Amino acid sequence: MSAQTPAHTSAQSTVDLAKLYSGKLLALAADIPLTGRLEMPQASVRERAPLCGSTVTVDLDVEDGKVVRFAQDVKACALGQAAASVLGAHVIGRTGAELAQARDELEAFLKQNGPVPSAPFEGYEALLPARDYKNRHASILLALTAAKNAFELTENATDLTNS
Repeated sequence: MSAQTPAHTSAQSTVDLAKLYSGKLLALAADIPLTGRLEMPQASVRERAPLCGSTVTVDLDVEDGKVVRFAQDVKACALGQAAASVLGAHVIGRTGAELAQARDELEAFLKQNGPVPSAPFEGYEALLPARDYKNRHASILLALTAAKNAFELTENATDLTNS
């Protein structure tokens, strides 16, 4: 009977991976908006997931408290790429508060079984199967964390010039 256990475990792992890497998730990962780098951005932040080595570099410009130009260089697994895709589709026009809220909601969605992040970031629902893969959460959070931190840099720079 113990000889059957590895086969069952292997079959279960295959089923779990098929759920994790759904067609919707892979489609997001394959089509990441706003990739590349900006020339002379107001802020640039690189975030790295220490466990897997995934990185996301975000460049952005802010005017009137909203993101007006954005680019991201994504070197991550399919989960990190899918998360960057959702961000790239909706980041233009967002405020720093909206980015911080989306990042907090995504973290709660993954780590605390919270609700799907609110509009316009409800596309993160495609990452629902990743809740069970705690070692992947950091990669999923990279793009939003980098965007939030880059936005904060522009606010800090504005505060310094207004002092």
